Amino acid sequence: MKIGFIGLGIMGKPMSKNLIKAGHSLVVLDRNGSAVEELIALGATKAATPAEVASQVELIITMLPNSPQVKEVVLSANGVIEGGKPGLVVADMSSIAPLVSREVEAELAKKGIEMLDAPVSGGEPKAIDGTLSVMVGGKQDIFDKIAPVLQAMAGSVVRVGEIGAGNIAKLCNQTIVAINIAAMSEALVLAAKAGCEPDLVYKAIRGGLAGSTVLDAKAPLVMDRKFNPGFRINLHIKDLQNVLDTSHEVGAPLPLIAQVMEMMQALRNDGLGDADHGALIQFYEKLAKIEVTR
Repeated sequence: MKIGFIGLGIMGKPMSKNLIKAGHSLVVLDRNGSAVEELIALGATKAATPAEVASQVELIITMLPNSPQVKEVVLSANGVIEGGKPGLVVADMSSIAPLVSREVEAELAKKGIEMLDAPVSGGEPKAIDGTLSVMVGGKQDIFDKIAPVLQAMAGSVVRVGEIGAGNIAKLCNQTIVAINIAAMSEALVLAAKAGCEPDLVYKAIRGGLAGSTVLDAKAPLVMDRKFNPGFRINLHIKDLQNVLDTSHEVGAPLPLIAQVMEMMQALRNDGLGDADHGALIQFYEKLAKIEVTR
């Protein structure tokens, strides 16, 4: 399939590479010229505007920072909506506000353009190895058409419901991930402060009820003091703002995630906004005056 890919950042670049490996033809667009050139070297072509991308392809995938960027790329002058023909499908794989997904889909529908919201979980490592978890909202027939493309980048692709449901699922995912990292941080700081070896405590508990994918992904990195971003604190703050906004809109109080949000805000104030969200442990380390290492 001929696919347009807009947004070649930490996640988008490896995702687009996996599409090329799967045999798809790509037209790419990003403000980062070096990322574009890297994809061109693999066989992709480039376009100057989202409208130009849309005029050449059957499917557009967007992987952008937040709601405003998606609206700009899709709905503005020279946007996807200007170049797309009826029957074009837009799969927005960004993590944005569910109500914005519904707003963008409604505008595209006026031009006969279909849309799925299909945010992902797994971070850069799973984007690279093509085992992301994709949560999809949209029409069943459009999902059935596009699912094989999504599967080229993923280990799991699940349709959750109608448009917006994908991003609601992603907000639920980000809520659980954030609280898991906070709980892991509390536990490992407690172990270290009490004179135990955090690595041995981790090994003792990981096979029991406290074990989780988050624990296995983050505890070794934390203890090795590796905080280079797989998923930045700034991006998790963005997602948690969408969580809280949505929770207020629907009347679902979320006191735990509100606390984790404040911890992440404090870390951003300390200059750690571009660190991996595993750096949340440094909030607790600062309070306890200890560093968790192996």
